Amino acid sequence: MRIGPFGIPEIIIILLVVMLIFGAKRLPEIGSSLGKSIRTFKSAVTGEDDTLGDEASKTTSSSRDDAP
Repeated sequence: MRIGPFGIPEIIIILLVVMLIFGAKRLPEIGSSLGKSIRTFKSAVTGEDDTLGDEASKTTSSSRDDAP
């Protein structure tokens, strides 16, 4: 099985080097922060930010109420 230019042995070697550099205790912390950053980036790109959507709907509804 190949993932791009990397095979299983190459991926195992990369994971072992990462574990040696960061240590087994820090890997879950790094993974969770990476997941949060990916979710934040994804929501920013797609425009699914809840706080901005709520503020935008409030301003559009208030501007409609002000119209004569």
